[in-house]
Amino acid sequence: MTFDLMLERVRYEGAYPTRERAAEAVHHVLAALGRRLTGDERVDLAQCLPIEAALTLTSQTPTTEHLTGWGFVKDLAARTGATPAVARWDTGAVLAVVARLAGPDLLARILRQLPGGYALLFGQAELRRPEHAAA
Repeated sequence: MTFDLMLERVRYEGAYPTRERAAEAVHHVLAALGRRLTGDERVDLAQCLPIEAALTLTSQTPTTEHLTGWGFVKDLAARTGATPAVARWDTGAVLAVVARLAGPDLLARILRQLPGGYALLFGQAELRRPEHAAA
C-alpha cells in the first residue's frame, strides 16, 4: 500500500475533512505507537507500513513506561493538545488501518506485547487471558 492510499483509508475511517488532517492523525498515532512497541513486532510492523509511516513509527525511542490503552489515549491527548475524545477518535481511525496492514498474526503478537486495552484501539475484541490458579 502506498502512503497516499493509507491516508485515504484513514481519512475514510476517521471521516476527516482533508488529507492533511488524516496525515496529522497518522503521524501522531504512529509516533505514539512507536514509543510503545519494541523488538520483532516493531520491526515487522514497520515492514508492513508504507515507508513514510514506517519512518514515523521507528523514529521514536521506545519507553519503558507501560500504559494501558486508555493511558495511551490520554498520553496522546497531552502530547498533541487534543481532547481525550479526539485522541481516541484519531487512534481508532489510524489503528484500524494499521491492523489491516499488519494482518491477524502480527496484530496478535503486537497485542500480546502491549498492556490491556489496546485491542479495542485496533478495532478488535478485548479478550481476557485465562488466569490460572496457583497450584
